[in-house]
Amino acid sequence: MYTSLFSHPSCIDHDTGIGHPECPERLKAVLAALEGEAFHFLDRRVAPRAEVEQLARVHPADYIERVLAAIPSEGMVELDNDTILCPSSGEAALRAAGAVCAAVDAVMSGEARNAFCATRPPGHHAERERAMGFCLFNNVAVGAEQARKVHGISRVAVIDFDVHHGNGTQDIFQDDPGLFYASTHQAHLYPNTGLPEERGVADNIVNVPLPEMAGSPEFRHAMMTRVFPALEHFQPELIMISAGFDAHTRDPLASLHLVDDDYVWVTRKLGELAREYCGARIVSTLEGGYDIRALASSCAAHVQELMAA
Repeated sequence: MYTSLFSHPSCIDHDTGIGHPECPERLKAVLAALEGEAFHFLDRRVAPRAEVEQLARVHPADYIERVLAAIPSEGMVELDNDTILCPSSGEAALRAAGAVCAAVDAVMSGEARNAFCATRPPGHHAERERAMGFCLFNNVAVGAEQARKVHGISRVAVIDFDVHHGNGTQDIFQDDPGLFYASTHQAHLYPNTGLPEERGVADNIVNVPLPEMAGSPEFRHAMMTRVFPALEHFQPELIMISAGFDAHTRDPLASLHLVDDDYVWVTRKLGELAREYCGARIVSTLEGGYDIRALASSCAAHVQELMAA
């Protein structure tokens, strides 16, 4: 079985305006990096559109309607200061959520060993009824419910190493003991959530804020002492990754100092845990990362390690 890559051209057409950090060039750089010889055996698939039924397992129907109705026929619309819509944004958001659902289907059915979704807009800040932080729909949460509702599993874990806390995923997961969410993120950074004492209804939320200027030792210690033991205790049937690369030392929006090898290391460790607990099944989806070179290189390192898992 191969590693599958899900993407769609409409995710590049999502235009957020001049100077916006969540720009089309991000995805262009990622896809270019994944064209190298090392990625010859990637199973490349076109991301389908998410169905409203799939989104509605996570987001109320009236919220979905409001988001899609806000898509302009021309020009741009601001949902907030960070979250910008253009005429192509609705299609991009549906393809981004659809990619994760299709990746879950491929992995759960055994068509793929694991999968990576190279899409935008990202999703982990989207709460059940609120778009924010560049995010419209919570892609990873929609994928988690695809796994549970369609494939009949009961325990899905999401590991989030984006530099920003995934407040949306926590909002959706915290009251459901069958869903596990663990996040390492920079403390006192947008969206100013993700405290260690936020633990969910069944210790199913694990937050490890890292101090400003922390690097590889602090990140790896957090994973080894807090995240991985809790994940093992949860015993997931599927591991999903909110793969943000903005904790990289070159990223302009934060102040952590991870390097490409940290993403190799954490991907390898998660691969080992996936083999032990859930038949090697991993679905990863792109979240943040705003230095174009760092995003491309660290994302390529992550996918290459998935291919070796």
